[in-house]
Amino acid sequence: MEKNKIKGIIEAILFSAGRIVKIRELITILEITSDEIIKAINEMQEEYKKESRGIEIIRVEDGYQLSSKKEYYEYLYPVLSKQVKPTLSQASLEVLSIIAYNPRATKSDIDAIRGVDSQASLYRLIEYNFIEQAGKADLPGKPMTYKVTDEFLKTFGINSLNDLPKLPKYKLDSNRQIVIDELENDQEKDNDKNIKDLKELTEVFVPQEGEEENK
Repeated sequence: MEKNKIKGIIEAILFSAGRIVKIRELITILEITSDEIIKAINEMQEEYKKESRGIEIIRVEDGYQLSSKKEYYEYLYPVLSKQVKPTLSQASLEVLSIIAYNPRATKSDIDAIRGVDSQASLYRLIEYNFIEQAGKADLPGKPMTYKVTDEFLKTFGINSLNDLPKLPKYKLDSNRQIVIDELENDQEKDNDKNIKDLKELTEVFVPQEGEEENK
């Protein structure tokens, strides 16, 4: 099949689907290899950049989605402001972070880390499709475990969990208190940038001052 036709079909599929389309779906439809699909999409991504398009193709785990560029958000907001959008409290962001860094975490695990009950936050995150059930743990009582979804990755602009900001190294002192190890300069700079980027991404979802999460 001609390369331009392949690109046209991929663009039409991603536009019409309005969701993350798995590579295996494109393989089935186009009847070409995954390498050919990835190569075509990589070329499309570069073409979009050169042409200063308002859209881009983002990679999320083993799939792709057509999305508007983040730098144009201020222009989209007046049009989309009337639509219902998720607002996450600090509590929900804490729970979301714990699950992102601890795939298959149980409610008990989350409660132990935070020191408070997290049931309301779990319900909220499931409602917004940021987390999902990941099966039962092999523990007494078979508690349910949780993991983040592709929607979480897409919303926060992360290709995979490997792209999450690195957590600082820590150790316990003689009083069993957590002490952050001194980090190498380069790693420290990378961490600062990652944390800054993640904070900017979460600002959209933090409720305005005075708002509280419904329990």
